[in-house]
Amino acid sequence: MLLVYTHKITPRLKYAFKQIFTRILNIPVDFTTTIEEFIAHDSLKMSYTKQPLSSELFVKSHELLFEQGLSDIEVHVMKWDDTKCFFPAGEKSSIPFDIFAATFYMLSRYEEYLPHVKDEYGRFSPEESLGFKHDFLQQPVVDIWAYKFKEVLTAQFPDYVFDERAYRIKPIIDVPCPYQFKSKGVLRNLMGTLGDLFSLKLKRLYQRYSVLMGLKHDPDDTFRYIINRQKTTHHKFIFFFMVGDLSTYDKGVNINNKSFVSLIKQVSDYCQVGLKVSFLALTDMERLKKEKKRMEGIIYATLTASRNSFSKVNLPESYRNLVDLEIGEDYTMGYTRHFGFRAGTCTPFFFYDLDFEIQTPLKIYSYHMMDFSMLKIHSQLDKKQALQSMISKIKKVNGEFIPVFHNYTFSDLDRWKGFKELFNLILDSTDED
Repeated sequence: MLLVYTHKITPRLKYAFKQIFTRILNIPVDFTTTIEEFIAHDSLKMSYTKQPLSSELFVKSHELLFEQGLSDIEVHVMKWDDTKCFFPAGEKSSIPFDIFAATFYMLSRYEEYLPHVKDEYGRFSPEESLGFKHDFLQQPVVDIWAYKFKEVLTAQFPDYVFDERAYRIKPIIDVPCPYQFKSKGVLRNLMGTLGDLFSLKLKRLYQRYSVLMGLKHDPDDTFRYIINRQKTTHHKFIFFFMVGDLSTYDKGVNINNKSFVSLIKQVSDYCQVGLKVSFLALTDMERLKKEKKRMEGIIYATLTASRNSFSKVNLPESYRNLVDLEIGEDYTMGYTRHFGFRAGTCTPFFFYDLDFEIQTPLKIYSYHMMDFSMLKIHSQLDKKQALQSMISKIKKVNGEFIPVFHNYTFSDLDRWKGFKELFNLILDSTDED
């Protein structure tokens, strides 16, 4: 066990230290404000305060972990070997910055509470982030920092045997609408027909009626392929289905459609199923309750995971609502059109409520790549190289890669050509050295 001496034990301090040591490095950690207890400890130990006690492993503390609420923090980003860091710690510190304050800043999404320009959907834009501005968005910096700190620990305590975790993946299948033409009802297909005619999309019009007449398979109905792929891998896929009411933003299939309900039940026999929270339910607790109840009525199980429509997170409201409804996992934290690590990590972490200063039970699984972010990369070879680079970065820190694909990504449409190969590359990545 690692014992940490500090002048004050706060919820923020415990949150950051446990993420670094317990969840990333698999090292149990405890805290003390008593010097005698610290001196008597005969295993891993370090001090985290303003001045070292003696010649022990020491990190000079930034004020962030001892504050409450938000403040106007000056963040000066520095280069540290092959990565970036911030909150400099001075010469006496064993590392050049306060790794724990920086970790808290990234994981609490502190910057998303500060004034910023939102995009057209009211989302926090990647361009507003510290990672994008200082070119470390595509690095899991929190995990990199943890492993570099492990090297310092190893040098100080060479006889300590560290546990190792393994690289793993958790593929997400996002289903805003299961079908392109099927199960949409007469009125919606009539409107779609008029739209096809008006925009001269004659090929799409032909395809629409071929599907409606049963002559062709709906292009977005790729569930048989995905389930068959699930049967051949030990990696458990997570499907997120939209069961909210139709709106301007969410245009799925009516929940009263029996074939749609049957599809969700079929998928839940093989994969984990979560709720894709509708756009309007993000700001309407009663809608969210209704959608949760609907999904639980379909899968005959307690809902454990959710993901927000349009990957929109309203902090702290979105996560507080999930905590109130006892939904234990969220898969929304990420950027739709940028590769990268929005929270600076490839390790799940708990939502820390900055207003109430508590770690909540809600576990955040941030995703690192969405299929849409691949579309701006033109050649299949470049797509593969970009994906392999991402996988390599996560493997170096034995993290968890969470990619997001949609049901229509596996269709035969030209736009998604080659994406099955990319999906298989991810599934096979755990078998490589």
